[in-house]
Amino acid sequence: MARAAPLLAALAALLAAAAAGGDAPPGKIAVVGAGIGGSAVAHFLQQHFGPRVQIDVYEKGTVGGRLATISVNKQHYESGAASFHSLSLHMQDFVKLLGLRHRREVVGRSAIFGGEHFVLEETDWYLLNLFRLWWHYGISFLRLQMWVEEVMEKFMRIYKYQAHGYAFSGVEELLYSLGESAFVNMTQRSVAESLLQVGVTQRFIDDVISAVLRASYGQSAAMPAFAGAMSLAGAQGSLWSVEGGNKLVCSGLLRLTKANVIHATVTSVTLHSTEGKALYQVGYENEAGHGSDFYDIVVIATPLHLDNSSSNLTFEGFSPPIDNIQGSFQPTIVSLVHGYLNSSYFGFPDPKLFPFASILTTDFPSFFCALDNICPVNISANFRRKQPQEAAVWRVQSPKPLFRTQLKTLFRSYYSVQTAEWQAHPLYGSHSTLPRFALHDQLFYLNALEWAASSVEMMAVAAKNVALLAYNRWYQDLDKIDQKDLMHKVKTEL
Repeated sequence: MARAAPLLAALAALLAAAAAGGDAPPGKIAVVGAGIGGSAVAHFLQQHFGPRVQIDVYEKGTVGGRLATISVNKQHYESGAASFHSLSLHMQDFVKLLGLRHRREVVGRSAIFGGEHFVLEETDWYLLNLFRLWWHYGISFLRLQMWVEEVMEKFMRIYKYQAHGYAFSGVEELLYSLGESAFVNMTQRSVAESLLQVGVTQRFIDDVISAVLRASYGQSAAMPAFAGAMSLAGAQGSLWSVEGGNKLVCSGLLRLTKANVIHATVTSVTLHSTEGKALYQVGYENEAGHGSDFYDIVVIATPLHLDNSSSNLTFEGFSPPIDNIQGSFQPTIVSLVHGYLNSSYFGFPDPKLFPFASILTTDFPSFFCALDNICPVNISANFRRKQPQEAAVWRVQSPKPLFRTQLKTLFRSYYSVQTAEWQAHPLYGSHSTLPRFALHDQLFYLNALEWAASSVEMMAVAAKNVALLAYNRWYQDLDKIDQKDLMHKVKTEL
């Protein structure tokens, strides 16, 4: 009975707020997940509803989600999302808002390894790199660039729409507003098919496109064109990361929002309604046992898919019922290896002559996707990248944990190996339809956008969309939801 009293009190308070109706803001909002999506949506919800709204953020693990670090030899290194594209406008805004800084870039050369030899090697000379691309692949790289730029130019409209307060209840509606049926179709057609159609050669796809997609998504050029275009845009632009670790953005946003972080696993969301207004009971488990609380708005900012055993989240009292997403996620293993690279494996018997800091791979060898000589999250002014013959920290991305024999293939010797396993991205093609952000009146699924394309910035875009969707629905501003021909509307508003 002791636990029932506070629950009844909370319910009474929320019923009073609901009865006030009209222009009263929500009393309490729950966010499930404290990764970049959950942290960003807490910030945006407070921005729209004001500082009086109580925001509870439930997190079963550590704040940051897929933004995380691992300590190696008394230094911290990124073990999750390592860098962001220069056009990641929400992430750029967060860094400015929180007074964080961009990490100093330590340049290094890249190459693509085909199992027996390098199929493409970067040099220190820009014109020579262009000449090599042209010599090997003709104008395929120019056609790729034009294709990616056209997609990105249309995608960047989302920031203008969001600045004007427009939101979308489903992923398909959002994509249609940006690129009409062409964008929606790009979620059904493969990268390879789309690029072949614009004149990119099969050889360029096999050698270069596949390597970039393996490094970013762990998937092939058979993946959908829209997600592929977003990934290829990231490979072309200038990249940046946060001094001190990318996860500082998440903890910083939650601190700024003064969100109440509850370390617990959410097990259920149950619908109650009063006087036509929905009320949601969030059930959770932590070390103290079971608990629950009532909310006006609930945002799910963690993947809901059937093979996610950690997401045993049930929805009760909803008609029609809410089911988990019918799809799988692509596991990615990140191994941070402190040791000496076996340069002989890559055709360089003398390690001093090995010139590359980053190696991408084609479909062969299949046991690893990418290998990077990485820098710590705190880079001092006099920091220099380790020479190839020195022991360095290498980040190996692989689809499965590396066997000792595989580690011995890549490294002459090593001091330590530390791993992080991520359900990193949706396994594209395993889910046939695009999910919706709105699961119920004021129940939202932020991670729906991952099924179109998955990145840190996409989660921030989804967070802004969900915050606007909740706000527009709460105040019944339906003209701001799922509008057609937004480019024309936005131009006339200007």
